[in-house]
Amino acid sequence: MTNAGPLGGRRGIPAPTVPKGDVIASYETYAEAQQTVDVLARADFPVDRVSIVGNDLKSVEHITGRLSWGRVALSGAASGAWFGIFLAIVLFIFSQRSDLSYEIAAVLLGAGFGMLFSLVSYSLTRSRRDYTSQTAVLATSYAVVVDPEMSNRARNVLAQNGRGSGTVL
Repeated sequence: MTNAGPLGGRRGIPAPTVPKGDVIASYETYAEAQQTVDVLARADFPVDRVSIVGNDLKSVEHITGRLSWGRVALSGAASGAWFGIFLAIVLFIFSQRSDLSYEIAAVLLGAGFGMLFSLVSYSLTRSRRDYTSQTAVLATSYAVVVDPEMSNRARNVLAQNGRGSGTVL
């Protein structure tokens, strides 16, 4: 039996912390910060002493469409059918019959129950959320942080490789 730490993990495994060190470069996109770490890795720099830290996190919700009864019913039926397909595969594996009547029934019942549950859920939240969306947490800037004893070496590697784009500190 393992003992859980304060964050629910096992003891002995450190909890995530903000890395300490020197910021050697700062970028507007994660891809730019990742390219800087790639440059360091290609130069045989010990990348286990490098971190990319996202700053000023923002929650962004992109509205992708409007919900309707038909759209809710269709998506509920589709997700229910997937569950029905899973049950049908289990039935097919463990049954000794040659016909697929139970498997087809499982898919149809899954689609029906999925549609029913989606429509009930939509009717309960209709006036509060009448749209579909995707939510993401994004940072406004990304800092490349290196252990203090390695920061000068990292700056030299970046200078030699022409990685002066972004705000190199």
